[in-house]
Amino acid sequence: MQIDIPEIVAEVEAQFERYERALLANDVDELTALFADDPRTIRYGAGEILYSAAEIHAFRAGRSAAGLSRTLSRTVITTYGRDFAVASTLFDRPSIPGKIGRQMQTWVRLPDGWRIVAAHVSMMDTPAA
Repeated sequence: MQIDIPEIVAEVEAQFERYERALLANDVDELTALFADDPRTIRYGAGEILYSAAEIHAFRAGRSAAGLSRTLSRTVITTYGRDFAVASTLFDRPSIPGKIGRQMQTWVRLPDGWRIVAAHVSMMDTPAA
């Protein structure tokens, strides 16, 4: 198995950036499209536990668009072969001072394109420098 085939990394980076734009714009349809439409798709959020694409969509549809701006750092995208990837990033939200966010996404190439099949978001106190 090849790890980090450059053109595959570029594909996943593009999808990751697509997700980030949709998140900041609170584009619920685009966010929904980026998750696999499957009852086995899971998203553990900072304050919610979501099992299925339907639950993820319902969460997104009911979420306020206020305070979504954020700055990413230390983003790492690793691909395994041509159809599997993990994206990890840290984020800082001005609306949540003193905290740092952590996000991990598992991406799989499905017949309809790259989709998130599992995601985890959590917050912790900002570590001392």
